[in-house]
Amino acid sequence: MKTLKWGLLYTAAFLAAFVGSALLKMNSDPTHGKYNTRWDETVGKVYTDLPYGEGAANKFDLYVPSDKSQDAYGLVVYLHAGGFTSGDKAGDAEMLKWLCSKGYVAAGINYTLFTEENPDASVYSQSEEIKAAMPSVVAAAEKLGYKLDRMAIAGGSAGGCLALIYAYRDADTSPLPVKMVFEAVGPGSFHVEDWGIFGLDQSPEAAAGLFSVMSGQALTPEDITSGAYLDAVKPISADRWVTKDTVPSVLCYGAHDKMQPFAASKPLVAALEKNGVDYRYFVAKHSGHGLQNDNKVYMEYLDAVVEYLDKYMKE
Repeated sequence: MKTLKWGLLYTAAFLAAFVGSALLKMNSDPTHGKYNTRWDETVGKVYTDLPYGEGAANKFDLYVPSDKSQDAYGLVVYLHAGGFTSGDKAGDAEMLKWLCSKGYVAAGINYTLFTEENPDASVYSQSEEIKAAMPSVVAAAEKLGYKLDRMAIAGGSAGGCLALIYAYRDADTSPLPVKMVFEAVGPGSFHVEDWGIFGLDQSPEAAAGLFSVMSGQALTPEDITSGAYLDAVKPISADRWVTKDTVPSVLCYGAHDKMQPFAASKPLVAALEKNGVDYRYFVAKHSGHGLQNDNKVYMEYLDAVVEYLDKYMKE
């Protein structure tokens, strides 16, 4: 009951952040059209709700460019936001269209959300679903005549967390070589001391509840105080998977984020720096979770995304 209580409290708080988080999905346009695209049959086509598993949420949308002249294409996967409890791939249509207009095959993937109907869903189970989806995404693209030979993965908030996990933890088993990752405000580490905005540094009970829900493992307050919880959260902690071979990364975080603690981005950045990974780290100094008060920084982040796509995803 304690786990459920703290999980639901966290869920309610996290969902509140998404009322004004449109920047993560490019549904509002601080770029004044620079990163929007006209979309019609001359640009590309979208195939919706393609299956990758047996679960009701196991569906993906595939955006393919009209130009079929290339011998091979890069795939860019973009994972939706929603606090692990809400959201849908359709919410990222503008981002996916933009990526497709740049010549990539683009995919948005749904995953089973943590809800009253799905109380066993967790960040870990969602990451496993994303991993399981990739062969189906590749097969669907190739069935449509698009041979894929490389990929990038990306997302916002919850989707950013899942993108980091795939890029760092699962790249070795990916059906395509992972060339880079980009994400905004995705939880990248789970250390109790960095989650003080939820009081986890003061309450082992609260920490056990929240990290149990997120990891999918039953943790006790004693696990928190002893440090044993670190093994349980490793599978969802991007910072713990960084090595010298980790893919190039573009990250953006809000300094006043009350949902994804800004402090939790620092172990991730430290790991990238320590291992000599090619990365860019943008801090929206006046913004919270929605990056709402730093349009210039958000533009710089998107410019860096384009720079890295051009550098690492071109033939």
